[in-house]
Amino acid sequence: MHTTPIDWITTPITPDLLRGALDLERTAHGVLPHRLPARARSQNTDPQLAMAESQPSGVRLVFRTRATAVELDTLPTKRVYIGAPPRPDGVYELLVDGRPAGRGSATGGNTLTIDLATGSATRQSGPVGTLRFAGLSDDAKDVEIWLPYNETTELVALRTDAPVEPVPDQGRAVWLHHGSSISHGSDAAGPTSTWPALAASLGGVELINLGLAGSALLDPFTARALRDTPADLISVKMGINLVNVDLMRLRAFAPAVHGFLDTVRDGHPTTPLLVVSPVLCPIHEDTPGPSAPDLTALSAGQLRFRATGDPAERASGKLTLGVIRDELARIVEQRAAEDPNLYYLDGRELYGEADSAELPLPDRLHPDAATHRRMGERFAKLAFTADGPFADRSA
Repeated sequence: MHTTPIDWITTPITPDLLRGALDLERTAHGVLPHRLPARARSQNTDPQLAMAESQPSGVRLVFRTRATAVELDTLPTKRVYIGAPPRPDGVYELLVDGRPAGRGSATGGNTLTIDLATGSATRQSGPVGTLRFAGLSDDAKDVEIWLPYNETTELVALRTDAPVEPVPDQGRAVWLHHGSSISHGSDAAGPTSTWPALAASLGGVELINLGLAGSALLDPFTARALRDTPADLISVKMGINLVNVDLMRLRAFAPAVHGFLDTVRDGHPTTPLLVVSPVLCPIHEDTPGPSAPDLTALSAGQLRFRATGDPAERASGKLTLGVIRDELARIVEQRAAEDPNLYYLDGRELYGEADSAELPLPDRLHPDAATHRRMGERFAKLAFTADGPFADRSA
């Protein structure tokens, strides 16, 4: 069978073809999308945050074209946890005019091998992989390629069989969200079904997701990134990571929250701002952190976490999720007296006791794909409906 060769057009990957990234770094292979700006990255010394912000949760290539075939060369960095089951490859999802049109994974790539028992990590270089979507219609269409939320992804080359151009601004509201690994994506089925991505789709808004796995720690440079990013709607989900790493005590927590919100308000004085407390996490409701891998479970090939603190330590100011929720509710109520566009949402309205009984957290910290879907649908109903904090009141 004779196949006609495709006359490929290579298009440089530039910021006007990307959404959801705050910076684009040139590398030896191509470009690397970042979800924190360079100045914030220069002030960070934590490898976990460096890894998380370089994983492109919510980042997508967006362009208009008549192409019937699209190829994307990428260099992913895949994670391997010693003793734990192999992680599935990251998923790329194709949308055509807003509708699902394909998905796939890239072979090759670098490998980061992590020892949870010691915290050490080793890196091995690998080859560039190619992802291909074919059989598309030849009419003019808007194409989106959502990048894997959980793999650092260098973009090497974009090839199509017809020219591409940036998609004009559609006038949709921009929703800027910050949170932990649950907002980052944890174990969602793909990049368009993390709970923020799903909620954004249901709410008809453009998402910028600053969910940073293990790293929602009230860092001032993250607050400044939120401050300096244009947005029409903002939400900040905070709490679980502060317990995970046992970062601070109650005395420091309240001023840190005020300072974080003050910084965001410096750039967005009247933007609707929603503070979301932690979803239910039974191991940390009343037991402080830090969290640690359950080595007994790990020896049996299961990844689970446990709380290592003592509930009695709450008396000395150690944080639990219950303590954090009470304090966040108090802080928002206090500030809302002078800030009518500040709102509070108890995270247990997204995932609570009944949900935990039906859909328990598989590793005791992170929701699975079904729970992400439930959380996204609930957030959309709570935030974007007529009486919600993110309701369109422009009419």
